[in-house]
Amino acid sequence: MKEEINKALEVLKNGGIILYPTDTIWGIGCDATNAEAVDKIFKLKGRDESKSMIILLDSENKLASYVSDIPEVAYDLIEYAENPLTIIYSGAKNLAPNTISQDGSVAIRIVKNDFCQQLIQRFRKPIISTSANKSGEPSPQMFSDISDDIINGVDYVVNWQQNDSSIGKPSTIMKLEADGRFKFIRK
Repeated sequence: MKEEINKALEVLKNGGIILYPTDTIWGIGCDATNAEAVDKIFKLKGRDESKSMIILLDSENKLASYVSDIPEVAYDLIEYAENPLTIIYSGAKNLAPNTISQDGSVAIRIVKNDFCQQLIQRFRKPIISTSANKSGEPSPQMFSDISDDIINGVDYVVNWQQNDSSIGKPSTIMKLEADGRFKFIRK
């Protein structure tokens, strides 16, 4: 795993995009602070830039670096969530402009799997995580479901957990308001 993290890290540092296993499904990722790298993902997916992408962090302690006002309940939600939970926060900051929704919000998930945590920790920046498929197509449940267009369109394919046949499932997405009100976007 360490060698794969090193290779992915090099690509991220150079503004490239990677195909990698996450705590949910296989994702396409890049430096979430690099607008040019983010744009490469939009182009590869054929995705409308008005649809924002999820950002991964390795620890809730880093949330304040990317969100202006974090409702206190967010920390409880992160700690007690049984399944991967992506929270949409208002007041995004310090990210590439094309990662932030028109309303100023951003979707962030704190990952709880070793590969992603170590990669983000070593990179010292958040990374994008968007499903490894063309826009409008079904999300791949495992590596073998990923199209050649996606595999050939990234700068590096992580050679880790590619043979894992467990079915991946996208995260739950919740929009959390500053006053603590919330609504589920995807369960």
